[in-house]
Amino acid sequence: MTNKALIIGASGGIGAALAGGLEARGAQVTRLSRRDDGLDLTDPASVERTLGALDGPFETVLVATGALEPDGHQPEKALRQISAEAMAAHFALNATGPALVLRHLPRLLPRDRPSTFAALSARVGSIGDNQLGGWHGYRAAKAALNQLVHGAAIELARSHRQAVCVVLHPGTVATRLTETHGAGHARVSPETAAANLLGVLDGLTPANTGGFFDWAGKAVPW
Repeated sequence: MTNKALIIGASGGIGAALAGGLEARGAQVTRLSRRDDGLDLTDPASVERTLGALDGPFETVLVATGALEPDGHQPEKALRQISAEAMAAHFALNATGPALVLRHLPRLLPRDRPSTFAALSARVGSIGDNQLGGWHGYRAAKAALNQLVHGAAIELARSHRQAVCVVLHPGTVATRLTETHGAGHARVSPETAAANLLGVLDGLTPANTGGFFDWAGKAVPW
């Protein structure tokens, strides 16, 4: 699927599995993370410094970052639990951070051949699928991420006609995030999730750019 790939969030469970899956396919993978490379998506200077130093193009760019409890803020179960601090933390990591990566896409993706950008979102970021309420900060930030990637896809289509730019729901994956909040859902390993997501990306074309897809390749409502 790719010759060169960039994985942002490569020290996390899904990110590491995505990197490993691409390497198994023969890709040359550049792995970036806060733990290993100091790339902090909540720090614009860090993003500019790290991504600005990269030599592309990359046929695949994947953003596998995000958190349900940024800075220790617990998911809200009621409206009275909403706080400005928690909302700001959610947006900084789950929406603004990936948006700062999007700034670099026109330079990082090739213009003369197929390319793929994907960011990990979550089904709970779907407004149309929200039947339970709660988790207001996380839901809102992921919904914002979906809009940002959709808008980026429209712009990229004008200059990168073979590009696919999407958001993906990986399902319930056995990571630290779901140890506490995955009750009642069947969990899959990061390796299985990565294989599912790469399979979905294999099947997408520029006609699908700007979309929101789950781990099985099914469109998720906005």
